[in-house]
Amino acid sequence: MISFPSSITRRPRRFTRLAAWGFALPLCIYLLLFYVAPLLQNISMSLHRYTRRTFVTGGAPFAGLDIYKEVLSSNEFWTTLLHTLIFVVASIAVQYTLGLALAVFFNQSFHLSSFLRGIFLVPWLLPPMVSGTVWQWMMDADNGIVNKFLGLFGVDPIWWLQADHSLWSVIIANIWLGIPFNLVILYAGLQNINGDLYEAAAIDGANAWQRFWKITFPLLRPVTLITLMLGFVYTLKTVDIIWIMTQGTGTSQTLATWAYALAFAKGSNMTIKYSEASVIGTVLILVALIFAFIYLWAQKKEDELS
Repeated sequence: MISFPSSITRRPRRFTRLAAWGFALPLCIYLLLFYVAPLLQNISMSLHRYTRRTFVTGGAPFAGLDIYKEVLSSNEFWTTLLHTLIFVVASIAVQYTLGLALAVFFNQSFHLSSFLRGIFLVPWLLPPMVSGTVWQWMMDADNGIVNKFLGLFGVDPIWWLQADHSLWSVIIANIWLGIPFNLVILYAGLQNINGDLYEAAAIDGANAWQRFWKITFPLLRPVTLITLMLGFVYTLKTVDIIWIMTQGTGTSQTLATWAYALAFAKGSNMTIKYSEASVIGTVLILVALIFAFIYLWAQKKEDELS
């Protein structure tokens, strides 16, 4: 038996380790520059009172948690938080339900299935500026096609983009944007389910609803978890579609649009408030982290059951 010196055997391992670090180093640098550094900067800004001048020159006075107390104790924060929760929960619930229904529908083999599935992807492919402008026109109180359609049934014109109804207008538009994403992810999950399971269940006398509830839905659980998590994070930070349609006025103001308005002095918030915007940004990050930990816990339970 031929034996090699230990220095020769250690050399390939050392080369493999160096190669691994070489491949990982660009990713680590990217994460540090574009994720960790902005996060630390946001936290730092939330602890100092920044103005336009101190943002450029530096030297913002340290305020500790005072800015957090001011923001969290305001009535506007809790009202906006409620609007944000309604926007996120309603959007995700309807997006997922309709996306799952469409995925199950297109999972059946029929003529023009691929073509129709491609048509449903159009909202996902359009730029948010185009989508927001289209929905703004459609929901115009005087000339919008939505009110004209409702008028056929005797419904009076609805001021969709004004204070009281603006939240539901952006929810409808966001649902329209999110259905294709849910459709694509869930349809891919359905493709991985063995068709023999449905045939066996049909032989045993299971109807379509029983096959869905006992086979499709349980086997889609891992895909459902990742779909809901990604949908939650994306919806939570949505600014573009809301700002284009209503500029975050009335009930359509969410934490994300509020932070944007404060940081860039947009809409009714004409005074730049960097520190308050950073506080709201930190709250958004914490909410996303909580949901991420819930996802990891659910994923761990799913792995244990399987």
